[in-house]
Amino acid sequence: MKSRRRGHGDLEHEILAVLAAAEAPLAPAAVRERLDPALAYNTVTTVLGRLHDKGRVTRLPAGRGYTYQAVRDRAQVVAHQMRRLLDDDADRSAVLTRFVGALTPEDEALLVTLLQRAEPDHS
Repeated sequence: MKSRRRGHGDLEHEILAVLAAAEAPLAPAAVRERLDPALAYNTVTTVLGRLHDKGRVTRLPAGRGYTYQAVRDRAQVVAHQMRRLLDDDADRSAVLTRFVGALTPEDEALLVTLLQRAEPDHS
C-alpha cells in the first residue's frame, strides 16, 4: 500500500484487512511487510496491541513475540467490548441495572434464558 497520511482509525482498519486476508496468524513484521514496509515496526506493534485490547485480534505466543489473527466473529468482539466497559466502571450494579432496564422485553427474556442455562445444576 502506498505511504500517505492516514485518517483516525485507518491504520487499524488496514491492519485488520491484512490479517483477515491472511491464511495463518502473522507476526508484526509480516503485517508491516504486507501493509507498508515504510511503516515503523513499533507503530505496527502498538496498533496490534490496541486491537488486541479491543478484542479485534487474537494474540498467540510465537518464540519471544506474538503472532496475530483477526477475530472473525462479530459477536465475540462486541461481547469483549461490553465486558471491558463493565470492568472499567466501579459501580457494576448500576451499570448492569441500567443495561437490563434498557433491554427490550424480547432481549430480557433471552438474557434470562441464557442465565438459566449458565447456572450450575444444584440438584
